[in-house]
Amino acid sequence: MLLCGVDEAGRGPLAGPVVAAAAVFEESFTHPEINDSKALTAKQRARLFDYITANASSWAIIAVGPRRIEELNILQATKLAMRLAVERVTADLVLIDGNQPIVCALPQRTVIGGDRLHVQISAASILAKVWRDRLMEKLGARYPGYGFEKHSGYPTAAHKKAIVELGPCRVHRKTFAGVLLPVSSGADTFSPLAVGDLG
Repeated sequence: MLLCGVDEAGRGPLAGPVVAAAAVFEESFTHPEINDSKALTAKQRARLFDYITANASSWAIIAVGPRRIEELNILQATKLAMRLAVERVTADLVLIDGNQPIVCALPQRTVIGGDRLHVQISAASILAKVWRDRLMEKLGARYPGYGFEKHSGYPTAAHKKAIVELGPCRVHRKTFAGVLLPVSSGADTFSPLAVGDLG
């Protein structure tokens, strides 16, 4: 049986997209190092990212950007990213980290703490986090002064201080506490973006 793990990265930041990934492996698949991405070092995650993308039966990464997050709210934007990721892979059962089901044609199961319980969800968490962290490094160069390359858009003291001093930039989520400015009507830089093997 092919199991599709689904997880997200970037629900809490003040800037950048929310990213969901789907990773498909056989039910019997195991790997001693693939576990919750937050428990791994950046170097370990990068190495495992390459392993997962080379060895998964299929995988996909979807990013939903700040304007869509403002329009839908972060929960619905996350569920949209998850749904679009699942639509791009082939599996028999979908395992979703957390307690929120998604609109999905495949059988699905939500699993609280799933990134510690199912290697497929752990693999998805690694894909989502590595891809998003790399994007935020690039946005740090494009929008200097905010430190995106250091905190990936999360609400650190330094990030909040930069928003006060510089004002928000295009990739800030303007409906989030800590940013909270009128929503502009520009196109969504990341709406929605599919990455990798479309399975």
